Amino acid sequence: MHDNGTGGPAIPSLNGRPWWAANEVLAFLVELAALACLFWWGYSLGDGLAVQLLLGTALLAIAVTLWGLFAAPRARFRPPLAGVLAVKAVVLGGGAFGLFAVGHPVAALVMAVVVVVNTGLAETFRRRPRPAA
Repeated sequence: MHDNGTGGPAIPSLNGRPWWAANEVLAFLVELAALACLFWWGYSLGDGLAVQLLLGTALLAIAVTLWGLFAAPRARFRPPLAGVLAVKAVVLGGGAFGLFAVGHPVAALVMAVVVVVNTGLAETFRRRPRPAA
């Protein structure tokens, strides 16, 4: 689960927070899409099935490692917000760039816009103080 900025879990209750919950689901789907696009891009760079699979898997492994170390909800290292956002920019932006590189510029632009809006909303929601009960 994501940290909501108060030290507690980010999903204490979904009651009254449907937009937040929907944005969290979208964030997860965007992350998966970025990883798929990175694999596709790496795969497209190779010549021959073995090299294609190696390059696709290598890009995917690098992205997953970066994400797991620095950007995941339970990341091994927790850099300041700027560091987390930098890793997200590299991985999620890399996914959009990979989509562009394989010949889908409109889809890449849509993905980039969704990444920016989703990440901005997610970080805002996670750091907003909770209303007093």
